[in-house]
Amino acid sequence: MSDSAVNHPPHYNAHPSGVECITIVEHFNFNIGNAMKYTWRAGLKSPNVIEDLEKAAWYLDREIARLKREVTK
Repeated sequence: MSDSAVNHPPHYNAHPSGVECITIVEHFNFNIGNAMKYTWRAGLKSPNVIEDLEKAAWYLDREIARLKREVTK
């Protein structure tokens, strides 16, 4: 595997903005960052946009559940 395939695969910079997703998501917690990552790259790594968005929703649901647990403490 080449270094570029590890550090900068084509889909990392394929967003129309040209911004690499990690530049933004590293400022958020794990669940929110992953939801943003899957939304940001939806359809860029693979053609299955729905699966990417379902993964994003899974992380959002997980974050919502975490926040609800905190509120009830």
